[in-house]
This record gives sequence, C-alpha cells and structure tokens, in this order.
Amino acid sequence: MTPPYRPLNRGLNAARRLARAVLPAELRTWLGARLPGGSAPRLVRFGSLRRLTPVSRRFGWDRGGLPVDRYYIEGFLRRHAGDIRGRVLEARDDAYTRRFGGASVTGADVLHPTPDNPHATIVADLTCADQIPGDTFDCIVLTQVLPFIPDVPAAVRTLHRILRPGGVALVTVPGISQIVRYDMDRWGDYWRFTSLSARRLFEAAFPAGEVRVEVHGNVLAATAFLQGLSTRDLRPDELDYCDADYEVLITVRAVKHA
Repeated sequence: MTPPYRPLNRGLNAARRLARAVLPAELRTWLGARLPGGSAPRLVRFGSLRRLTPVSRRFGWDRGGLPVDRYYIEGFLRRHAGDIRGRVLEARDDAYTRRFGGASVTGADVLHPTPDNPHATIVADLTCADQIPGDTFDCIVLTQVLPFIPDVPAAVRTLHRILRPGGVALVTVPGISQIVRYDMDRWGDYWRFTSLSARRLFEAAFPAGEVRVEVHGNVLAATAFLQGLSTRDLRPDELDYCDADYEVLITVRAVKHA
C-alpha cells in the first residue's frame, strides 16, 4: 500500500517544477520566503543603487554636505583640536591647521612633494626628507596622504623624527574606499589600511610613545561612500554608528616620547 504522503510530495514537487518554469525569479524568491518551511532569503530592493557605476565619482563633493570620510576626519580633528598648537605641519594646505588650531598655532607650514603647489612652504618627500630638521614640529596634521606614498614605514619614521619630543601626529588613512583617480594617474594610489596595519606601522615608528588608533564607519556608511554619496544623504546617527568590521576611516593619534 502506498503511504498517503507520497502522492502529496509528488504533487508538491510537480508544483515547484512548474513554478520554476513559469514564474519570474523575483516572484519565486518572494513566495519561497513566505511559504511554510521556505528557506529562501527575503528579496533585497536595491532601488537606485542597483547600478554598475557610482552615483558620483567625486566622493560626494558634488552633492552638497561633506564626503563621508571627511565627516569622520573633521570629527577626529575637532576632538583633538587641543593638539594643533605651536608650530604645525600639514600636507597640501593649512586649512585644517587654521580651522582647528586657531590662535594656538604660532607657525604653519605646508608640505608638498612637488614645487607646483603655491601653498607649499616645504617641498619634500616624506620617505627621505633629510632637509627637514629633526625635532621641529609640535603637531603634524596628515589626512589621507599615506596611501599615495610607496614606502609608508619610511614616511612614518620621518613623522616621528621631525616631531619635537611630546609632539603629536594626527593622521587619517582610508580603509574602505574607491581609487583616487587623480592621484593614481599622477604619482600612484598604493594602499588601503586596517586598524591593525595602522597600529603596527605607528607603534614601530614611535617606540615608547603613545599610539591611539580608532575606526569609523559601518556597512551603510561604506556603501554610501563607495557610491559617492555625502552627509546630505545620511542621518548623523547612521554616520556615527560604528561597526568594527566596516572600517571606512582609520584615525591615529601618535605622541613622540618626551
């Protein structure tokens, strides 16, 4: 005698085969997630992000507000504004030095690797900047510079050498990020970092000093950043939530042993 459940199973299997043959994939997924015993995941709606090119290739600068990584960078510098004092060195220009250091800054220098930058007061390659005397600066502000230097350990050793004892380096590096095409085509875009690699770099170059590494970002912030969205597209609570598995930006505060 045939068990009563066998005809039922045969009927269900036939129905599944028919559904696979005639129903769209999205509808099959939707039904599979809702039928008893269904194991298919719920359908994800990508909306306007279902695309093979980003919303913007300009990191969100063209959307108003701040790029996602700059939101974290400026928050980091704001929290450590008290370190930006005395004689300060910054790369590219002195905008952050003036903005966050203010009257505490007695001298502001701008570092650039080539002489074509009108803001530069020091033209040097951080990997071999022998022309910069040691123990010179009270603070160095270096935001998103290390990815474009082939020999990062040498550059970090230079940061330590040119800081005065007790001086502070405020450094940011990208974790999850697109390629910076402008820099890639001119001198190279070499590295992305994790909190562990940043810590190892700075602890090796700042012996007996103080190194504090922090991470910023989450899966939503990373997605928005890769799509070229800006702070106008996200709420502060969405930006401020930190998921250590999605390091959009890594910040380092390194103090030279006094």
